[in-house]
Amino acid sequence: MSFKETITIGANTNNPLTVKRLGYGTMQLPGEHVWGEPKNRDEALQILKETSEKGINFLDTADYYGQDITNRLIKEALYPYKDDLVICTKVGANRGKDKSWGVYDKPEDLRASIENNLRTLKTEQIQLVHFRVMPGSTTPFEESLNAMFEMQREGKIMHVGLSNVTPEELSKALAMGNVASVENAFGYEQRKSFSAYGMEIRGMQEVMDICIENNIPMVPFFSLQSSLHNKENKIAEMAKKYNASPAQINLAWLLHYNDLILPIPGTSKLNHLNENIKAFDIKLTDEDMVFLG
Repeated sequence: MSFKETITIGANTNNPLTVKRLGYGTMQLPGEHVWGEPKNRDEALQILKETSEKGINFLDTADYYGQDITNRLIKEALYPYKDDLVICTKVGANRGKDKSWGVYDKPEDLRASIENNLRTLKTEQIQLVHFRVMPGSTTPFEESLNAMFEMQREGKIMHVGLSNVTPEELSKALAMGNVASVENAFGYEQRKSFSAYGMEIRGMQEVMDICIENNIPMVPFFSLQSSLHNKENKIAEMAKKYNASPAQINLAWLLHYNDLILPIPGTSKLNHLNENIKAFDIKLTDEDMVFLG
């Protein structure tokens, strides 16, 4: 069973972005609790350089990862950027001094975040920005999204996407403008809402279905998390068949599940990065996919 090796974001726009269907998520690069400098800064920089050398040209970041840590590392490791590199960031959240995750989604907050990302990444336009919807927000969803579209019209953002949205929010957004991509939790063992880092992670299989219906790329996070332990034996069996790790089989399943999925597995270990990249070479059969379910 084959799968498409590339994916195009904004396919029906004047600025389509085609990337390899395996990106890298930078959330694990900062220190403990996604805060502060990496435990091994040299290895963090080497990981980013390795993504470039291995043909990964989609990076997912946010200025609230370690308080600008991932953006600064990306710039240090990869600037000046290759022409085909797509850096995707997120806005809508911030971090408290107690390392908590807060809401930061008023129009002026979103603008401040975009300006900060432009500065720390040293770029004049961010190719893809996901508006992260944080539960507990008092700002109307439409107000925040309108601010994103306004900054897109100003040229600060090329493509607007959404993150952690419900089916209802995604439907509202589609009526307001073009949604280039969705970054929600989704994986073999993560298809129902759950909590992590003190936040509700929501809109999974139901949002995936809407993305498929509307041909919207899905950038899944937490795709290697385990929660449905009754399925783990199937992953282990498939890993044995292909002489692969469970993580590699999870990634291979995502790549085969639908060609709209762009996995972004993150790690702070260089050997794990190279292990994840090898998942791209695993070709599951139709029978494998039926077995995994």
